[in-house]
Amino acid sequence: MPIRLAIVDGHTLTRYGLRELIAQHPDIEIVAECQSAADAPRTIGAVRPDVVTVDVVLPDGDGMQLAREFRDRYADLGIVILTSQGQDDVMFRALETGVSAFVAKTAPVEEVLVAIRHASVAALSFTASGLAMALSRRRNVQERLALSPREAEVLRLLRDGLSIPAIALAMFISQSTAKTYVARLYDKLGAANRAQALMTAVHYGLIHYGQGASSCLAPARAQGAGQRGPRAGARSALADRRRGEAGSTQVSSELIGTRRADASGGRHASVGLAAPLPGSVSPS
Repeated sequence: MPIRLAIVDGHTLTRYGLRELIAQHPDIEIVAECQSAADAPRTIGAVRPDVVTVDVVLPDGDGMQLAREFRDRYADLGIVILTSQGQDDVMFRALETGVSAFVAKTAPVEEVLVAIRHASVAALSFTASGLAMALSRRRNVQERLALSPREAEVLRLLRDGLSIPAIALAMFISQSTAKTYVARLYDKLGAANRAQALMTAVHYGLIHYGQGASSCLAPARAQGAGQRGPRAGARSALADRRRGEAGSTQVSSELIGTRRADASGGRHASVGLAAPLPGSVSPS
């Protein structure tokens, strides 16, 4: 039985190129194509392919978010992210999303085929060219940007939207000391403000993508905390933070190791997850 493949990509040339490529390999068969995120869930639900390729940037949505929805709904579906954005942070976001493979659109043809075949037999095992090197770069940067316990606490409170007075109350320190910690953190991250600090922290894996992104977009929460009074706002934000931390882990703790997995020359590294991602089922 050939691998049943669906393609979700807004670029006509990309879909054409994949059709031409797959036509030369009888072990893979294209069963559906979608141009938009809106049409994809219905199509995938009706066709139920073995593997789906998803572009990171779709005309009407976020390919990563669509991939997350697919993983939540279909634990055994192989998901291959195809992207023109080859940065390390995009790769790590793909890993956290629960996809099966991450491939740059500039990759050799054989690499695309390897990713599709890998996804068809190991949907919950992530593979990507250059993953081991990306992990090494992230570890090196994290060591260089190593935060003290106090600085890490300040970063988490900034992520939760707390103001300087609320941070001081939460940490039982004076406002001037809180300002010093924040200034020291900004300097270490090369940031001029909260948004830049959170974006840098997300980029280097000091906080998760979802945590940092949601904080950057939630000034109303911090304002609400101020309206209730700084002490009440600090208590509420601390409770929110503790609940969030209880359900999250750093990428480094999710990885149980890297291993070379590409029989075509060792270009890929694969990782398994120590625990299933939310909405997924552990492989048997």
